[in-house]
Amino acid sequence: MPSDCLFCRIIAGELPSAQIYADDSVVAIRDISPQAPTHILLLSRKHIASVRDVAEEDHDLIGKICDVGTELATREGIADDGYRLVINVGRDGGQTVDHLHVHMLGGRHMAWPPG
Repeated sequence: MPSDCLFCRIIAGELPSAQIYADDSVVAIRDISPQAPTHILLLSRKHIASVRDVAEEDHDLIGKICDVGTELATREGIADDGYRLVINVGRDGGQTVDHLHVHMLGGRHMAWPPG
């Protein structure tokens, strides 16, 4: 776990967060700069810089993150109307923290195309 990684420090409890879920592989926190009424970050406990760095042994982790997103969407009351799961990859893709994470956005209509 890199000591300079923002999300690793949040997961380790070194930095405050509004944590709403945690298990042995995924931590979910509320985004500090929400782009929708519900904006949750689903963080991998394992430090993986980006989805492009996911190894074969991490494939179950991606599924687990999606499962947690589905569970939290139901808990947050946005599952029926819909929500968006977003993985930003690289600077042009909007990734600002080099740690695998998924944005869950909901609670409003999402336009297409994004960005």
